[in-house]
Amino acid sequence: MFERWKRWWHGTELSEAEFEKQRADLVAAAPIPTFWLLGKTGSGKSSIIRYLTGVEKVEIGSGYRPQTQTSHRYDFPDAIDPLVTFLDTRGLGEASYDPTEDLAAFSESSQLIILTVRVMDHALDELVSSLRTIRKAAPERPVLLALTCLHEAYPGEDHPQPDPFGAEGVAADSTLPEGLVRSLAAQRERFAELADVIVPIDLTRLEEGFDEPDFGGPRLKQATLKLMPQAYRQTLLQMEDLIGSQKSLLQKRSRATILAASTLSATAAAVPLPWVDIPVVLGIQTHLAYRIAGIYGQELTASRWAQMTGAAGGRIALRMAVRELLKVIPWLGMAANAAAAFAYTYATGMAWDWYFAEVRKGHVPRSEQMQDVFQEQLARGATLWQTSEEQAGAE
Repeated sequence: MFERWKRWWHGTELSEAEFEKQRADLVAAAPIPTFWLLGKTGSGKSSIIRYLTGVEKVEIGSGYRPQTQTSHRYDFPDAIDPLVTFLDTRGLGEASYDPTEDLAAFSESSQLIILTVRVMDHALDELVSSLRTIRKAAPERPVLLALTCLHEAYPGEDHPQPDPFGAEGVAADSTLPEGLVRSLAAQRERFAELADVIVPIDLTRLEEGFDEPDFGGPRLKQATLKLMPQAYRQTLLQMEDLIGSQKSLLQKRSRATILAASTLSATAAAVPLPWVDIPVVLGIQTHLAYRIAGIYGQELTASRWAQMTGAAGGRIALRMAVRELLKVIPWLGMAANAAAAFAYTYATGMAWDWYFAEVRKGHVPRSEQMQDVFQEQLARGATLWQTSEEQAGAE
């Protein structure tokens, strides 16, 4: 693939091995949010991943891979182009669990711990002990306690409406069952010194029959945004904006891949190193084109590539995009270059996404249509970057 890219885009001095190494360095430097999930088996960790990413349970299971003896890693949308990473420690709460290995592996790479506890579960001595050790190792890293499975306190009934819990997870009235009120109070007392935010949630599947299957979900998202560092909040906001409204699984996967590549391009443009230059960003975009083609089950041929390069303005398109975007984006230097690289990669990916979706429907896209889509998405990419950065800074 890379050799064909070099033939179509002349002038790069990067070999495939050099590009892959630099790309790996960029992945390590990119603001990829990493959540460390702690909790007993069955306490709702997979439900949180499903809700935050919008993927199905079966996809999560197939994407898990062992990380330590007691933990697994899940990268969304995948390990090749990660946008968000979840570290799932499965032994927590068991008498044999020793957090030493996980601390060595995850302590520096994770920005937020999400602890999941079934609200009616009070056999938590081992879990509290392990969490105390983990919290002591990095007291500055925030901990979010998600109290899950609220419906176990009112079996056979639906969730209380309107939602009695405020943004901070505190019940606004006394309409909750007495047993739930007592359990909530006990959990708050138990984790008072270990959790920065406590969020009651109940994330269930549609077939379970609750009127609101994502009860407390928005509260969970708000809390994660509040606790994450600013650079990582921006990625999460872009993810919510771009992926949250998509219904098609193909589109969700494609949009997540586009956002991951755009974030990587922005990182490349913002890192003040001589090897991070236009060839690297173009290589990321080429890799993105092949990924989207694969998602839609299509082939990226030379004629299709020619159509897109024509729509995007050819090999000088990136320089032109940077020059034009610098006129309208009120930032200078590295920030402006990052914004331009993000917008251009976003536009390229979205144009490919539109193209292959049309081909899949049996249509034959015209070059003029592709050009219109590219220009529209270029402006959309600039707006997405600017809006999410402003929102991240305001949180």
